[in-house]
Amino acid sequence: MRPFDSQDDGTLDEAVIHDVLRNERRRLVLERLHETGDTQAVGELAEHIAEVESGESPPPRNVRQSVYISLHQTHLPKLDTLHIVAYDSTAKIVSLGRSAVELDPYLLDGRKDRPYAMLTFTTCLVGLTLVLAGWMGIPVLAGMDPRLVAVVTLVLVALVSGLELGLLTRNRI
Repeated sequence: MRPFDSQDDGTLDEAVIHDVLRNERRRLVLERLHETGDTQAVGELAEHIAEVESGESPPPRNVRQSVYISLHQTHLPKLDTLHIVAYDSTAKIVSLGRSAVELDPYLLDGRKDRPYAMLTFTTCLVGLTLVLAGWMGIPVLAGMDPRLVAVVTLVLVALVSGLELGLLTRNRI
């Protein structure tokens, strides 16, 4: 019989992943560990999360203390049980665990996994601007065939989109 939190292949159930990420403090812990790429003290994590929650730097002591207690008593033990983080409750340090990679598509989508999104958008805007400028009769651009500009723009967008798709596919395997 398999544990409630994993599938037959040892990966986390999607329901468990969504349960983990439903909590803002757990998401912030994982995002912070990804950002730093290193082990963090629980106090440092509590300070960071309290700053985010309160919008103040340094955060109020009571907010920082509340975050610290909830991390230590609830969130970090849960993440440790699922092997998403490695939590040493004695030394009060945390690092990413072996199952953390399973949450990457959910945590990183739209940010680190999409480095070419702005380039694709900019390429589209430049191409559209050049085609419109040519149709409006702007001197240098009026002599260019708008179909050629459109084709070159589409080729560039396809190349950039293909690179991005390749990165997304590689990161999720």
